Amino acid sequence: MSRIHEALKKAEQERAILGTEPGRLPADPILGPSPIEKAATVAEEDVFVPPSTPLPPRGDYLRFDDLRANCAHPAWHPDPNSSVFFNAGLSPLGAEQFRTLRSRLYQLRSNQSLRTILVTSALPGEGKTFVTSNLAHAIVRQPDRRALIIDADLRCSRLHLPLGAPSAPGLTEYLRGEADELAIVQHGQDGNLCLIPGGAEVTNPSELLANGRLKILLNRLAPVFDWVILDSPPCLPVADASALADLCDAVLLVVRAASTPAETAQRACQELQGRNVVGVVLNATEEGSNYSSYYYPEYGNNGRVKRKVQ
Repeated sequence: MSRIHEALKKAEQERAILGTEPGRLPADPILGPSPIEKAATVAEEDVFVPPSTPLPPRGDYLRFDDLRANCAHPAWHPDPNSSVFFNAGLSPLGAEQFRTLRSRLYQLRSNQSLRTILVTSALPGEGKTFVTSNLAHAIVRQPDRRALIIDADLRCSRLHLPLGAPSAPGLTEYLRGEADELAIVQHGQDGNLCLIPGGAEVTNPSELLANGRLKILLNRLAPVFDWVILDSPPCLPVADASALADLCDAVLLVVRAASTPAETAQRACQELQGRNVVGVVLNATEEGSNYSSYYYPEYGNNGRVKRKVQ
């Protein structure tokens, strides 16, 4: 009883010195907060404060609607000269060829696990960015299909140009730990197409691509989309494409008709040997030419093309 008496006396002295907060009953030193004070405390703790990153915790299921609602929404201004789907002056043959490519990828998916596709070329200027952008547009023109395109060419980022989208923040900011998924993913027009641009220029692109964060990003975002398509640097001048191919399910090699030397295309096939090269896109063919638009090669031990399907 003496200890209780001392506690009550001490509490009375503290109230006398500090005073009681107006409009609030003091807490009992033995029983704790009064019912009114306890209710007020619970109410304060239950106040919802939106998290800085309103995505589910790592490892939880990430929903596309959540990502689209909370990612960046800049205004895109697509370049009609870069899209076979937005330029009425172009022949419909181009759009139909991308629909065919889309269908063949779905056919391949029926026999193997395909979701992340790397698009590369032997040399610069063969049209890999053009193919990446238009293939994605062909995919999202189907009902409820979702596609994410990622500019992984950190040496010459151009994937944002066909969409008329901002170039940053993008992949470089994520790889350097300066931004999260929501900051770099863009959704800028109707439909289910999203973009991760290249971001700011960097002096160490190979090191950034190899630091492990891109694999985390793909593991995080790939299940949200039907297809994730990466635009990579050309595979002969630099080693980035080979490293990126190891992170993807398959590779598409773009070859420019009447431009890419045959020996150069062959060297590109050898460079990508051991990766899952599911096809070669022959770009910039003339209407009525004898070329087929898509070639599906099989590789022998020496990396040579053994068969083509027209």
